[in-house]
Amino acid sequence: QLQLVESGGGSVQAGGSLRLSCAASGRSFSSYAMGWFRQAPGKEREFVAAVSWSGVSTFHADSVRGRFTISRDNAKNTVYLRMNRLKPEDTAVYYCAAASTYRDSDYVNALTRPDYWGQGTQVTVSS
Repeated sequence: QLQLVESGGGSVQAGGSLRLSCAASGRSFSSYAMGWFRQAPGKEREFVAAVSWSGVSTFHADSVRGRFTISRDNAKNTVYLRMNRLKPEDTAVYYCAAASTYRDSDYVNALTRPDYWGQGTQVTVSS
């Protein structure tokens, strides 16, 4: 069992930055691929970024690549999403997710079917 709690959301102006955190409690955090997803009002939840359980490999959606960076600290059971140059279209509820996987390299595929979700944190970007 893994519990995920997001924090760090808020309201910023376009061009600003935020760092989201997702703290995990439970066993074997370091064996889970971790990801961030978001859901804007009236839209489906979409993938944002993923990190392998070793932290060596990361993957970002085209819409955020070059602006957002996912990372993790297995000693702190925490995954982060650094968001720079925020745009109004980044406004959404951001969710942390965890997916078990036997292979570190399979992290992106594993996150197509997460095992656990956090409750979400709101990010609002004003123009």
